[in-house]
Amino acid sequence: MSKSNFTRRGMLKTSALAGAGVALPTIFTASSAAAYMNEPKGGSVTLGFNVPQTGAYADEGADELRAYELAVEHLNGGGDGGMMNTFSSKALQGNGILGKKVEYVTGDTQTKSDAARASAKSMIEKDGAIMITGGSSSGVAVAVQGLCQEAGIIFMAGLTHSNDTTGKDKKANGFRHFFNAYMSAAALAPVLKNRYGADRKAYHLTADYTWGWTQEESIAAATEEMGWETVNKVRTPLAATDFSSYIAPVLNSGADVLVLNHYGGNMVNSLTNAVQFGLREKMVNGKQFEIVVPLYSRLMARGAGENVKGILGSTNWHWSLTDEASQAFVKSFGEKFGFPPSQAAHTCYVQTLLYADACERAGTFNPCGIGEALEGFEFDGLGNGPTLYRAGDHQCFKDVLVVKGKENPTSEFDLLEVVEITPRAQVEYPVDHPMFAGGALGACNAG
Repeated sequence: MSKSNFTRRGMLKTSALAGAGVALPTIFTASSAAAYMNEPKGGSVTLGFNVPQTGAYADEGADELRAYELAVEHLNGGGDGGMMNTFSSKALQGNGILGKKVEYVTGDTQTKSDAARASAKSMIEKDGAIMITGGSSSGVAVAVQGLCQEAGIIFMAGLTHSNDTTGKDKKANGFRHFFNAYMSAAALAPVLKNRYGADRKAYHLTADYTWGWTQEESIAAATEEMGWETVNKVRTPLAATDFSSYIAPVLNSGADVLVLNHYGGNMVNSLTNAVQFGLREKMVNGKQFEIVVPLYSRLMARGAGENVKGILGSTNWHWSLTDEASQAFVKSFGEKFGFPPSQAAHTCYVQTLLYADACERAGTFNPCGIGEALEGFEFDGLGNGPTLYRAGDHQCFKDVLVVKGKENPTSEFDLLEVVEITPRAQVEYPVDHPMFAGGALGACNAG
């Protein structure tokens, strides 16, 4: 809905009431009809970048901040424009957003839900942020998304992979570009069956929070459907750094596959411990023991080093993709920071552009107008191929990458290789799928 539509509605209400001889309360005037939380009044607009600058996912947070800085530079007309040049929508002109210079404030989520809500609240109330984005934890994303819904602010989720973000905890003011646990499992399961066979016994170690739970549920369901047996599921604390006590029982479990539903520093440490215990050299049930990492990132691969070689997983995007958009982003990011971007950086850069583009297309910063511009929006040229922001749950649908640790890397950044690009149709699911049930999108809140 455009700003003119908001104004027109206010004018229609005013006209009807005036014709009826009713005194007009201020709320029905055309000028107040467009009022909303943190409406920009001057020549600039403030965005809030809320990322993990400390904690288990701090590496992702650092790369997210780099991407946000680059996105703001491009929106304000600096640099080479990056993916603004390849984006199928041509609404962005490099003159800020709706002619206002883009500024930003930052917060540290600490990879903790309470800290993330507090920093987001401060950016909204003290700094006048009109949009909040960021995060590398689904627990954080769910918490901040709820806060933004209450406050009347758009939340453009960063790296959040739990089914719940656009499932039972979905909100009208929240939007997710990143893929989810169900989509990872749908892409990975056929590749695992093809490489390792249908007769396997899997042992799961799982980060004990919303992402881990839904990742475990998704990959277990997908592998069991193709014939695998789940031997055990063990939850591990997010704050854990040594996983030796969790790895040891795997040796006598009868399992011949270890699924690490871990991310960031957790995955680096648990995989390192698994290799130290010699799991990758073992033969179990007459088969070579295998390790699977359902959600990968280049930053995790770099942290785990040699240990990732040959290990399969999935990712939302990778810098080695050869499409024009991906390479435009890699060039911009690499020239500014000296190394290629991670999937976390890509997601956050794209979310910033998508928000700005929605403002331009809607002609307003009003969150309800922006929401309407994003719902059902189909686009291309942002590095993932043709993509849909589904109206029913605000989840993006696009192709999913299956990757593995590279056997012969050429640099510290060349650690993953794409083994399959899973078509979007294979990872799509209905809005009312059981794994995503229990929540209602609700109505947009403009504050």
